Amino acid sequence: MKGDYQDLVDEISALLGAPATLENRDFRLIAFGAHDGDDDAAMDPVRTRSILTRQSTAAVRSWFEGFGIARATGPVRIPAAPDAGVVRGRLCLPVRYRGIVQGYVWLLDPESGPDAGPGPAALAAAMEVAERVGVLLAEEAKAGADLSREFRAALTADRGWQRDMALTALRTALGADGDGLHAVVCVTPWPGEVPGSVPGAAAVCVVPWPWPGRASGPDRGGPDRAGSDQATSGRGASGRAASAGRAGSGRAADHPGGRPDTRSGDRSAAGTGAGGSGGVDGDPGPGQAALAVLVRLRSADSVAPVEALASRLLPRPATPTGPVAATAGVAEPRRGLTTLGDAWAEAAAAARAASAQPRLGQVARWSAIGPYRLLASLAAGRGQDPSTRVLLDATHRELARTAEVFLDCAGQAGRAAAALGVHRQTLYYRLGRVEQLTGLDLDEGEDRLLLHMSLKAARLD
Repeated sequence: MKGDYQDLVDEISALLGAPATLENRDFRLIAFGAHDGDDDAAMDPVRTRSILTRQSTAAVRSWFEGFGIARATGPVRIPAAPDAGVVRGRLCLPVRYRGIVQGYVWLLDPESGPDAGPGPAALAAAMEVAERVGVLLAEEAKAGADLSREFRAALTADRGWQRDMALTALRTALGADGDGLHAVVCVTPWPGEVPGSVPGAAAVCVVPWPWPGRASGPDRGGPDRAGSDQATSGRGASGRAASAGRAGSGRAADHPGGRPDTRSGDRSAAGTGAGGSGGVDGDPGPGQAALAVLVRLRSADSVAPVEALASRLLPRPATPTGPVAATAGVAEPRRGLTTLGDAWAEAAAAARAASAQPRLGQVARWSAIGPYRLLASLAAGRGQDPSTRVLLDATHRELARTAEVFLDCAGQAGRAAAALGVHRQTLYYRLGRVEQLTGLDLDEGEDRLLLHMSLKAARLD
């Protein structure tokens, strides 16, 4: 169908004597006419960006929509707006089907003035071609909606016969693509509806977040309950403060060939605590949504195109300097749909890990998230042990951050103090307080493991 769009865009370009660009109603690029000749003005910044990034900026979209193109039934001339990056005027041909806008054909307006550019006959012929484009877009949208429904059902169905039926329906809807090589992508939080076009995607849908298979954990409880749990955890707090010095300068610190600290981008070192009842900063909460994408792959050895697609799908901030809270996860490639549920779990876990750990970047692969592969398999809220719950209270955020940095630094007091920007004695004092609150002994490997896992799991809850 992509070839059909290209043929129609080339036909419009020939009729109007200028290279045309076709975008869907979400301003995502579908096809564009060839730029012939030496006229560099035909490649203004907006057209160049649309071709290179396959989408227009929010400022450009707002400027164009302000001229009523979504309601127009005929060609619309739009003047230049240098402040929005539109350095040349545009001629817009709305692409409609049964009165509903499906997309837009764009051309640079060659002249200024109402009588410049293509004549009425050429514009009328181009609008007839645009109607044929509208039919194709509407048919594709209907097929995409059917696939989206089947894909969503396959991801959210309960295990057993319901999921088996959903997978069978999705495989039937995909045809030959159903047995091909795929990778699943999760983008969360997702702010809107299913995008009109995702190049390279076999199926796209929006699902609830957290997804139905992710269980809700028990109530975390407050400090009072945590104190009660601590009392029965099997370890007393007495004498732990005195061992803080040993924890900070013991065997781990003296181990030869210690690895350099590669976690300078870790949120814990940047000053945001792992603790607190709010969980991970930016982690999607109940009532939000995630975008699921089933991406076709040519080779399991090259998933770079999938990561690039995921990056393009990330919602852009409202302003150039605004925060970008969304993250994306990419599952390992698989052939066929038999393990689609596992692939979605991997993609969702990688997206959660990217939200929890900034050093992973906004797009994370399942194979690259390290310990979060194991931690993400825990049901929500179940990563908290009774002995560590009190430390995760918001009132002890600084102690939780100190403990996490210390453990991230393999128990090396010098590295941890430098990362925190504190004196060693301050570090030892804080670690003593951690031992008093949790009843754990930071000279014991298993206690360190428990505390480290709890702090990392808290980022995902």
